[in-house]
Amino acid sequence: MWSELSLAVTTFDIPADWIGIRAVKENCSTRRVRDGLPQINGKTSTMGAMLEVLVNGCLGYAATNSLELPSLQAAAQAAYQQAITAGQWWIYPFKQTERPKVVGEYYSPHLQPLDALTPGEINHLLVRICEKLKVDHKIVQTTASATTTERESWFVSTNGSQVYQKIISLGTHYGAIAQDGAIVQQRSNNGWQAHCYQGGWELLKQDQLWHRVQQIGEQAVELLTAPECPNTSTNLMLAPDQMMLQIHESVGHPLEIDRILGDERNYAGGSFVTISDFGKLPYGSSLMNITFDPTVPGQFASYSFDDTGAVATREYVIKEGILQRGLGSLESQARSGVCGVACARACSWNRPPIDRMANLNLEPGNTSLEEMVANIEHGVYMESNRSWSIDDRRYKFQFGCEYAKLIENGKLTQTLRNPNYRATTPEFWHSLTQVGNADNWEMYGTAMCGKGEPNQAIWVGHGSPVCLFANVEVFSH
Repeated sequence: MWSELSLAVTTFDIPADWIGIRAVKENCSTRRVRDGLPQINGKTSTMGAMLEVLVNGCLGYAATNSLELPSLQAAAQAAYQQAITAGQWWIYPFKQTERPKVVGEYYSPHLQPLDALTPGEINHLLVRICEKLKVDHKIVQTTASATTTERESWFVSTNGSQVYQKIISLGTHYGAIAQDGAIVQQRSNNGWQAHCYQGGWELLKQDQLWHRVQQIGEQAVELLTAPECPNTSTNLMLAPDQMMLQIHESVGHPLEIDRILGDERNYAGGSFVTISDFGKLPYGSSLMNITFDPTVPGQFASYSFDDTGAVATREYVIKEGILQRGLGSLESQARSGVCGVACARACSWNRPPIDRMANLNLEPGNTSLEEMVANIEHGVYMESNRSWSIDDRRYKFQFGCEYAKLIENGKLTQTLRNPNYRATTPEFWHSLTQVGNADNWEMYGTAMCGKGEPNQAIWVGHGSPVCLFANVEVFSH
């Protein structure tokens, strides 16, 4: 692969200032079982390249599903013509400094390779999970799934860049739906497909797997007779699996610089954050420390270089509650004058990279779970996201969870069903009063973060400890 791409990028007969080729090869398999019966047994393979050309301050893009030299040449020529045409209307002239020379590689950590299990063994395992979930006749549906992905990418450029990255990942999900008359409740393993990581089959075949599967089934039945979540304003304690969505929607998306600049408003909305807020906006309480960190081993969106070759480093985007930097690529940083991160990412070879969050984590504090609960006179503990709604400015939101517990006089007491909470982003993060320690810090991921036109569904990861927020409005339906 290297020889073909290196030859191509050095032989293009195009008067461009810079040319880059990003080739991607991806193999993905999905197995899904419902009520013990296989529903999906599929495998996809895709391969192609994106050509990026810089001409007179303007970038052009074109993709091809053939890595033969004539096809790469034709795509480069199309990208060149696009850049020339778009140059009549550019709003910011980019330089070659936005595409520095980089050389390096990255490999996902894993113990058991993706071919360690046959399709039959995978299906057998998923069927057993469904059977174990059905702890009671009131369980009316069970599901289990596993998705494996192996993605290789090669990046070369006319200024000498040469980057290879190989990502191996496993995403798993299982859950149960229970029904008693008109009452229907669901319970899953930390929310819909939240268990997405880099690694092999060791991520699923863990010692606690069968205990957790049975617990999910039992909790689905338990919710049928649980009282409704009260309608009140109280202390809200969120588990790491719900903090994943909270960070994603109310921190990740509003800090994407292209969104702040207005590039995303016609599809996924803008942001309440402005360019002038960076470096001074009190985003939350002093306990709020959020890092962009693609260097975490095994987290779903880890890498060494983004899709334009920018070197990935750990950076604080919010430190002690103060907004520090945005989620912006080298182009967005140049255009806005705001410090960003290595986050130019594309979902496939046929999409250009845009500003995307990757691993966005809330750093742990110093409070144990036991200490946090013991200091609460009244509150509600929630875990596992069930629903979400947030406005186009990422300002007002309302989230629902699968499972909750009432907190009374320093103890977790009765189970609650249909728990929801609502707030505005600044109000909510300023109400952060306690942050759990490293012992209760957990990370999750999602493969379905959507953005862009045409849409790009991309991988992101989020880690957080248990957190406590004061005086939050909670409610049932």
